[in-house]
Amino acid sequence: MRERLHKVLAHAGVASRRAAERMIRDRRIRVNGTLVIELGTQVDPAKDRIEVDGKPLARGETAHHYVALNKPIGVVSTAHDPEGRPTVVELVHAAQRVYPVGRLDIDSEGLVLLTDDGELTFRLTHARFGVEKEYQVHVACSDFGERQLAQLRHGVMLEDGLARAVRAQLLRPLERGAIIRIVLLEGRQREVRRMLAAVDCGVEHLLRVRIGPLLLGELKPGQQRELRPREVETLRAAVGLEA
Repeated sequence: MRERLHKVLAHAGVASRRAAERMIRDRRIRVNGTLVIELGTQVDPAKDRIEVDGKPLARGETAHHYVALNKPIGVVSTAHDPEGRPTVVELVHAAQRVYPVGRLDIDSEGLVLLTDDGELTFRLTHARFGVEKEYQVHVACSDFGERQLAQLRHGVMLEDGLARAVRAQLLRPLERGAIIRIVLLEGRQREVRRMLAAVDCGVEHLLRVRIGPLLLGELKPGQQRELRPREVETLRAAVGLEA
């Protein structure tokens, strides 16, 4: 069966669909010895010889790897950092190279999923698939309450457009501030922090506790674990993929 090349690359774990498109545009892919320059190129992954940077892509299905990590503060959620800061990829010990799904800013901690499943990565990070990301946040402002929660649920205007919480809930009031739960469908850069700044609140601590059906659980900062088969099935099903 013939499929678009960028989708085949994503399914094989080479990169997300968007990143695979960039690789094609950068002329890093050959099919049957011919350099590919068209994004719409279709291939038969069972028959065609696909090369990425001169290295052949294995034909057929790939056994993917899935790792949950509690990212510590001070670690960046990328595969490589030009500033030389520690990355989530350096923390993970997997049978083969895995990549972070989306980002969590350097000042935050919590759940990061790393995988070589490119199709899953694409769907988890694309807003149209509606995958919830849940955060537990210690907010620092003297009068935080229902007024700010209602603003977050209604939506606040940021420099890159309207941002709205699917849910915003008070978990525990504090002498100065509160512990709240906030759920988003997007993953814009530092979105939670910018939303809270828009309602005149700073952030003392931000912890991501859930991505879709996947929970952080008891992982301590820096700890990791392989996902259980049932977790992978549930995660893929949540974005309309087969187990």
